[in-house]
Amino acid sequence: MASAGRDGSPGKRRKGAPAQQPRTKKTHRKGTSKPNVEAGRIRLNNARPARHQVPPEKVSGKGPTFVEDGVRLQKVLAQAGVASRRGAEEMIAAGRVKVDGVVVTEQGLRIDPNTAIIHVDDARVIVDEDKQYLAFNKPKGWQSTMADDQGRPCVGDVVAERVMAGQRLFHVGRLDADTEGLLLLTNDGELAHRLMHPSYEVPKTYLATLKGEVPRGLGRQLREGIELDDGPVKVDRFSVLEVHEGQSLVRIVLHEGRNRIVRRMMDAVGFPVTKLVRTHVGTVALGEQRPGSLRVLGNDEVGALYKAVGL
Repeated sequence: MASAGRDGSPGKRRKGAPAQQPRTKKTHRKGTSKPNVEAGRIRLNNARPARHQVPPEKVSGKGPTFVEDGVRLQKVLAQAGVASRRGAEEMIAAGRVKVDGVVVTEQGLRIDPNTAIIHVDDARVIVDEDKQYLAFNKPKGWQSTMADDQGRPCVGDVVAERVMAGQRLFHVGRLDADTEGLLLLTNDGELAHRLMHPSYEVPKTYLATLKGEVPRGLGRQLREGIELDDGPVKVDRFSVLEVHEGQSLVRIVLHEGRNRIVRRMMDAVGFPVTKLVRTHVGTVALGEQRPGSLRVLGNDEVGALYKAVGL
């Protein structure tokens, strides 16, 4: 009986040799094998822990959010240096990985690494080493946008080169065109979200020049709260710094983020704002930074922001 040669052509079978069995196609390991749970339980976590730690049980949210065009969890873990992708799959199967405070054992979950908070063995790991944290002193007349279709100067103008180099930056909240001062820029989505959300009560400090000489009782009225057309508002702190020639310089601290909230609040009590500068977001200060300039936040400043929002 003839047999096929190595090149596929018919060949001769040795006398007495067993007939060759037809070859079966090997199935790729990915499609058949399951992660080894036992191996996952003892596998070492090689990632460097994040500088800012928070226990998983203190992470707010309802567990991981599926993102259709996101990155697979095992790939995110591998990029963070936890283990190889296969090793990461084993650690997931062993129940050692939590996403947004909840244990994940499902393989292939797609997440947004910019916003997901990941723990391995209850220690938060660094997902992205390339986080950017910048402070911008926004001049009066500039738009708090990354682009402006009317050609007006905007925040995007000062970070254009960074964006062209591949950095994904966005501003944390907004300042209206007439307001100057501190505006934070970052690609850390979770931190930005929490800084903007009023439930985290991160204070913003403003120096406001008001038309008129404010009376003593105004601070107490603003601390107790006033009613605006979109709901009540109150300040955290209010102090008068100077009263001179029909104008008042005051310091206002509040954690509200509604549009033009300081201006609308002061209009409502009869002391319109003629000049407004934001000097602080949390403990991050504008200081002597010149208008239109950027600076990179220090590790202590970033750490203070993380602490303020519970990360």
